Amino acid sequence: MILMEKYWVRGIRGAVTVAENTPEAIITATRQLLEKIARENLLEPERIISIIFSVTPDLNAAFPAEGARALGWTKVPLFCTTEIAVPGSLPRCVRVLVHAYLTCAQEDVKHVYLGDAVALRPDLF
Repeated sequence: MILMEKYWVRGIRGAVTVAENTPEAIITATRQLLEKIARENLLEPERIISIIFSVTPDLNAAFPAEGARALGWTKVPLFCTTEIAVPGSLPRCVRVLVHAYLTCAQEDVKHVYLGDAVALRPDLF
């Protein structure tokens, strides 16, 4: 008898701040965020359904999806959009919502916030 693990569709949130509005900075920060999300959630690319990225309006030098492509995630559907420009909100921030098949319970999903983005979810730290 072959036993298969049970998978559930889960959403993994994350965000990272970017030092400057350059392609290198945006792609590097996004890549670091995705690598940590994958590592913390034992996530393999073939388990990723899709990824939605948003960036603050002050980041327009590159698409954050390029960071996922740099990881070799070429088959994952990616979408980029601009975050709402709320006065006083965190500047130079890339946010992500990863939809994936995971074996863990909802409360065990590891959301990842790096740099100044940890201020977005102080309840997680």
